[in-house]
Amino acid sequence: MSKQDVVLGQGVPGGCCPTLATAPLAEDRAEDLAGAFKALGDPVRLRLLSMIASQDGGEVCVCELTPAFELSQPTISHHLKLLRNAGLIDGERRGTWVYYRVVPGALDRLADVLRTPRGAGATP
Repeated sequence: MSKQDVVLGQGVPGGCCPTLATAPLAEDRAEDLAGAFKALGDPVRLRLLSMIASQDGGEVCVCELTPAFELSQPTISHHLKLLRNAGLIDGERRGTWVYYRVVPGALDRLADVLRTPRGAGATP
C-alpha cells in the first residue's frame, strides 16, 4: 500500500494508524478530530479535562470541579457539556451530583494522530 493509498482513520496493514505526518486525513476523520481539538481550544475546558484525567480513581464529582474556577455552576456545566459532545468525557448522575471521567482511549486518539514517527521531523 502506498502512502497515497493510506488515509488517516481508515484501515492500515498491521492495525497501526498513520499520523498527520504519514498520510492525509480523511474528511470525516478530520471533522471528528477538529471537534475534539476545538473543544480543547478553550483554557477552561482544557483545565477541566486535565482535572478529570488526573483524578485518582479516574473520576471526579462536578461539585469538586466548580470551586476551582471563578465561574458560575451553569457555565462550568456548559463547558462539561461541550467536552461530552466532543467525545472526550462521559458522566454519570448519582443522586444530585454528576461524576465525570475521561472516555477510554479519547486522549490516546488525539495523541496518536499528532505523534511524529520516529526519525521524522527530529532536529539534531
